[in-house]
Amino acid sequence: MDMPTRAGDAPKMEALEEGKSYYWCSCGKSTNHPWCNGAHRGSSFEPVVVKAESSRTAAMCTCKLTKTPPYCDGSHRQA
Repeated sequence: MDMPTRAGDAPKMEALEEGKSYYWCSCGKSTNHPWCNGAHRGSSFEPVVVKAESSRTAAMCTCKLTKTPPYCDGSHRQA
């Protein structure tokens, strides 16, 4: 199994708009973090699709170790 590239050491706060779909980068190679830009092509990674159920600000994982993708669960503090 491929291991993701760590893209950051803290979550990135992002405004999510109700009803809109977002594509979170799971590989860590995107240049548009936390969002996917297709850099995973040719790997075993796929973006995580999330549809915002409400408009809010969310802590998006950048370390790629979260157990609750795409949201930060504090795993960056463990590694």
